[in-house]
Amino acid sequence: MKLSARIAPLLVLAVLLAGCQKPPTAEDAVEADAATPSAEPAPVAPDAAADASAPDDATADAEADADADAPAAAFDIGKILVSDAPLGEFPYFSLPAGYEPMNKPVQMDYARFPFWTGEGFEWVEGRSYETRIRKARDKTWSEFELRKNIETLLTSVGAVEVASSKIPREWIKQLDSDTKQGHIDGLGDVYNRPATVYVLRRADRNIWVHFVTNSASGNWIIMETAPFEPTAKLIDASAMKQSLDATGKVALQVNFATDSTQVEASSKPQVDQVVQLLQDDPSLQLSIDGHTDNTGDGQHNQVLSEGRAQSVVAELVARGTDAARLQARGYGDSRPVADNGTEAGRAENRRVELVKR
Repeated sequence: MKLSARIAPLLVLAVLLAGCQKPPTAEDAVEADAATPSAEPAPVAPDAAADASAPDDATADAEADADADAPAAAFDIGKILVSDAPLGEFPYFSLPAGYEPMNKPVQMDYARFPFWTGEGFEWVEGRSYETRIRKARDKTWSEFELRKNIETLLTSVGAVEVASSKIPREWIKQLDSDTKQGHIDGLGDVYNRPATVYVLRRADRNIWVHFVTNSASGNWIIMETAPFEPTAKLIDASAMKQSLDATGKVALQVNFATDSTQVEASSKPQVDQVVQLLQDDPSLQLSIDGHTDNTGDGQHNQVLSEGRAQSVVAELVARGTDAARLQARGYGDSRPVADNGTEAGRAENRRVELVKR
């Protein structure tokens, strides 16, 4: 088809103008985007919305720390069922066949021991029995066998396992030497081995068992709760004078805080009688001599006896006695007056003596 002479020049002109147009630049693209209506925001997924509303890590850590710092619930003996299973004579339980005490068991008429509950110590007072455990001759030691026998024996009469875990170091550090040394046969290696504790709840008392073993030996302590019944009696000034005139000395039962030199308030009336004795005879001069039983380390007992004698002297001076009339001496466990093999004997050996100078 032929184009008319008029149309042909116009087509040529249109082609030339189109070739002269500038290509779109980045600025043009930006302007175009700005002019384009923005799209609606994309919907947020449910999980993402939950994450946005959840507490951040710092808040979660703070809440966890608060839970960790919350005090542990105290042990409640009331949650343990009472057992009326028949028992024999104290200490009620014996070792299985093939196992025996390593040395003579220690039995105390009245003692105090911390039983581990998994959260802290339950301090129990009463009579106690404790010993180290070894295998009998020609017997192969089996830690598992011993533990299984003890567990079966105790649970058969209704005892409940309270804890079986290592005692944290910070708790062990709180124990005084009266516990660490005074119950050395029953305590065991609690620094490195777990302590297993059982309690048998009775209608009128509770029986606690602390048990520790290792690859070659074991330890256990059995304690029956009982109220404290004081046996010490007040010796008045006139009775002290009679003894001093007859023998030159008189023994007093002065009570001190456990493994401490602090005179307990219950012994203040006895100290008052010593003050009265000194006031009645202004020329009397006394040596205050401290003595201990043989429980624990000898050097520790020596230092303890000296400190307790000095505390009694300090009490007398504080009440108006001239310090020049008094002296303090300690003899540790070197001068027993009774058998240290019994609790009654040890109690008698723990004394303060007034000796005429």
